[in-house]
Amino acid sequence: MSEKYVIGIDVGTQGTKTAIFSESGKCCATAFEKSRLHRPSAGIVEEDPEDQVNTAYTTIRKCMQQSAISPSSIAGIAICGQMAGVIGIGEDGKHVTYYDSWLDTRCAPYISMMEDLAGEEILTKSGCAPSFNHGPKILWWKYERPEIFEQIKSFVQPGAYIAMRLCGLKAKDAFIDTSYLHFTCFADNKSNTWDTGLCERFGINPGVLPKIVPSSQIIGELSSSSAGLTGLITGIPIVAGCGDTAASFLAAGAVEEGVCVDVAGTASVFSATTSSFRADIQNKVLGCGQSIIRDLWYPYAYINGGGMNLEWFKNEILLFKGKEADLSFDTLDHLANSIKPQIDDPLFIPHLGGQVSPCRPELRGAWINLSWSTTAPMLYRAILESVALEYCTFKNSLTSLYGNYPFKELRVTGGGEKSDFWNQMKADALGLKVVQIRQNEGAPLGAAFLAGFGTALFGNIKSVIGEWVETKTEYYPDLEMHEFYQARLGKYLRLIKAVSEDK
Repeated sequence: MSEKYVIGIDVGTQGTKTAIFSESGKCCATAFEKSRLHRPSAGIVEEDPEDQVNTAYTTIRKCMQQSAISPSSIAGIAICGQMAGVIGIGEDGKHVTYYDSWLDTRCAPYISMMEDLAGEEILTKSGCAPSFNHGPKILWWKYERPEIFEQIKSFVQPGAYIAMRLCGLKAKDAFIDTSYLHFTCFADNKSNTWDTGLCERFGINPGVLPKIVPSSQIIGELSSSSAGLTGLITGIPIVAGCGDTAASFLAAGAVEEGVCVDVAGTASVFSATTSSFRADIQNKVLGCGQSIIRDLWYPYAYINGGGMNLEWFKNEILLFKGKEADLSFDTLDHLANSIKPQIDDPLFIPHLGGQVSPCRPELRGAWINLSWSTTAPMLYRAILESVALEYCTFKNSLTSLYGNYPFKELRVTGGGEKSDFWNQMKADALGLKVVQIRQNEGAPLGAAFLAGFGTALFGNIKSVIGEWVETKTEYYPDLEMHEFYQARLGKYLRLIKAVSEDK
């Protein structure tokens, strides 16, 4: 019997990455298509959903050509994607709005509205406070674009939208899998249902909310038109998939309590794996999302565009000198690592798009403690350090919420995991062992796990994850540096308090 293969697709902020895996775990092909973010003015970040669909078609086709695998050997496809944004679709299943990105901050007034009217109830039921996520965005469309809102039959996320387009599904078939529910503001996360009381309070007809399905559910089959555009054959099962962050957790092997994950990507995400759902009522820092693994949960927090800050610094602050060839991140890491850190070095606030965890849309980025002796490598080092210090605040909130949590290690994935300097800094700041993942496919691997499990190619997803995911370099915390970063954390927290409106 010939070997079967699965396709995992990640519709990320920077672009779409697709990978094909054999049932034995070998990555046979990968392809990437860069996204086209539309940023006409401050606070606006949009994408054309048609572009997102086309990147999926293109990357699948490239992978099939690269691998030379027979289309009849593809057992299933699953898609993961950006989690906190929304796409409004019409009755025919096609978009009537652009993709309202998780980086778009126009919904800020409706965050305040939801927080004032039902903030604690939303957090208690969904596991996440109102933020730049589904609820406030849906209300923005309702009140700011009412003529378009009337055309919207359902709201979905990019992963679900592409899955629907691959299958040719209509709005009546719109779905959201359980990994996204904490971002909705209208769901009872533990019962996997829409909360009618919250919907009524904000004037949202539950009919515009998609049906809730398990991440491993088959939602349709590849249509003949999509087959022609991808180099595949009609009828391949399409599995619901999950959010890209949840997929990254799977790809890092976070399938047992105590394993933490650092997704060092466009967003800087710190997560833990727990056996219970808890709402962070006291600190309002952590959201709590469902794991794909039964009876596991992921309390996590993130920096809105934390990884984007590095690109911003390199492209907008440094490259005006025309020295692009000399400014790789490896070079910047080397320069920053050559600096002996001092307690009064510059500090950086990484919230260029507003703070998410906790939600303070008015808080923006800044450096402080600059002097005539401040250099570009020092500023770069402060950007890296800001993520490590934010992670310390996330870890403290986790300890506050879960008490004596059994920390084992922090597994790092995403583009930032390549930085030995940054990994060691995080280990020192957190006082945790940081571990790299040998596989570098990231979220598409997590989606592939679901494609195999949903189509019964894999009998036990947890066992397959345990077999496929391997670790490599380990970074152990230095006690002296841990004490140094704890002192820096105190200064950082005082800085955040000084510049926040709610000080």
